[in-house]
Amino acid sequence: MLFTCIAAEESCHAQRSRRKKAEAKEAVRKPEPLPQQASPAQPQGEFLEYIVEGNDTIFIDEIRAAKIFSRIPKMKGREWRKYYRLVHNFSKAYPYALVARKLVIEADSTIAADRLKGVKREKYISKVQKELFDVFEGQMRSLTVSQGALIMKLVDREVGKSSYNIIKGYKSGITAGFWQGIAKMFGSDLKAPYDPEGEDKAVEELVKIWEDGDFDALYWSLFWKDPPEMPIPEKYL
Repeated sequence: MLFTCIAAEESCHAQRSRRKKAEAKEAVRKPEPLPQQASPAQPQGEFLEYIVEGNDTIFIDEIRAAKIFSRIPKMKGREWRKYYRLVHNFSKAYPYALVARKLVIEADSTIAADRLKGVKREKYISKVQKELFDVFEGQMRSLTVSQGALIMKLVDREVGKSSYNIIKGYKSGITAGFWQGIAKMFGSDLKAPYDPEGEDKAVEELVKIWEDGDFDALYWSLFWKDPPEMPIPEKYL
């Protein structure tokens, strides 16, 4: 029995000894694992489509057609004078129509979000009106009657409501009627709708040219100079 125990102990010792040697050899033979490298960052943004033909890779994309406006000689005649006047008036009027669109959206959103009614609504509208008068009164006074009338038409286009209905909606019918009377004295009409297919077709074409980013080039081709920059504070653009 003692022999058996000693033999078993020796056998266990031998097994432990062989296991240690094997582990030592394995440690020598097996290299240390390399530190994991971060996977390459995924490319960001959009990818161009492409086709492969032989050894050539051809990328495919759509590019907006460019419009070339060459400088043209000053043209004479009633129609040309009318068009020159329209383009010049549009350059001054359309920026204010875009401001009006932004302000109406902001005002409607504030009134709806804060659930302004009654006295609070009147106070908010009066505050906005005072701010606009302080900022834009001098600029508005420098515009011609034709430019003012064009602004009202363009406001109708951008906002979807005539100037008369905007005043009536924010103030009252009496106030809108008062300003309609003033407009009539200068040959304008606050209720006149924007007609892109009829009377205002030429204006609509200028809007499209503006939206395509080509208005400056058109203006330069007609007047041989850049269009006037309107002094509109950045917060209203």
